[in-house]
Amino acid sequence: MIFVIATSELADNCREEFIAVVKENIPLVRAEAGCISYTLTGDFESGLSAQVKSNENTVTFVECWESLEHLKAHLAAPHMNSFREKVKGMRKSSTLKVLTPVC
Repeated sequence: MIFVIATSELADNCREEFIAVVKENIPLVRAEAGCISYTLTGDFESGLSAQVKSNENTVTFVECWESLEHLKAHLAAPHMNSFREKVKGMRKSSTLKVLTPVC
């Protein structure tokens, strides 16, 4: 099992449109072989001192996949290519972390 944390800083005034495109794509991703969970999250101001500063233009996919092979298939899926085209220009930057349980 692997976890994916994919964070994007969105361009100004793109948040709602980006979320709408994601909502269309979520059922397709969740139906993929090997997808355990796939959720788009937004920064939440908790007031906890250890939390980094929140940003309303930051969104993060929190994903869980059965294997790296399933993640690679997901990234190559036709609906993901379509998704990337639809959101082109909506993101200022993106980061990706792939994690595995250690205990």
